[in-house]
Amino acid sequence: MNKKILAGGCSFTFGNELSDDDNGKTPSVNAWPALLAKQNDAEYTSVAKPGAGNSAIARRIFEYISSNPYDNLFVTVMWSFTSRYDWAMPRHRVLENSRWTNITPWDTSDQQGTVFKTLSTSEPKLEHWKRQRQEVKETGVGPFADALYKYAANQYHETYLSWKSIVWLQNLLEKKKIPFMFTLADNSLFYNELKPLSEIDGLLSGLYNEIDFDRWFLFGERCMGFNQWSLLEDYPRATSHPLDQAHEDAVKLMKEKFLKLYKGDTNV
Repeated sequence: MNKKILAGGCSFTFGNELSDDDNGKTPSVNAWPALLAKQNDAEYTSVAKPGAGNSAIARRIFEYISSNPYDNLFVTVMWSFTSRYDWAMPRHRVLENSRWTNITPWDTSDQQGTVFKTLSTSEPKLEHWKRQRQEVKETGVGPFADALYKYAANQYHETYLSWKSIVWLQNLLEKKKIPFMFTLADNSLFYNELKPLSEIDGLLSGLYNEIDFDRWFLFGERCMGFNQWSLLEDYPRATSHPLDQAHEDAVKLMKEKFLKLYKGDTNV
């Protein structure tokens, strides 16, 4: 029996702006993990969420496997940008499970001009942005984001939180004997331009060494990510995401590594 595929990630995994996108209401069946599932006649579930950071990605995978059968499950994750936060806020009806929210630099007041310029070619996205701005004001996320990115956010702490989430999920999956494949959207997860973040100090070096890269698919040297690869290869894009062809071709690249992990080949 084929394993059920569970996908976690941000908009690059959810499939925003792909040909079947219904304004972000449901995950795309044309996104890379859905295509892998289709090719292997596997049942597919996605807990990816647009805008999710790495802590949120790990949390949402954990929430799924803690409340669903996992004996025939395969997990695949595309880790996101380190600059995104997952925060438990005071309860509010519009927050995830009335508690959780993604916080990104785009939620800050001083980024709204950039956001508007980026989304100006898409009327549905502009409407969604306007609703979202009202919600962040109503929930208190907006002022909190302004303070967070002004006074506290920094690359070191964001890298630490992301790697801790990766190691935590990796170890949890291994403990439960759930096979998995990790990949990434952007190598800023591991590099500051050309400088490895693992070289900053002993703590980050130790965390980095805990990551099992035998279970990762990378798109090129220095941990190139899917979004970087799609830009480098000049794939068609919408406002901020590569379109269907990039997902289709990414799956062709992933296929060999994915099948080894999916079928339980220990020589990965």
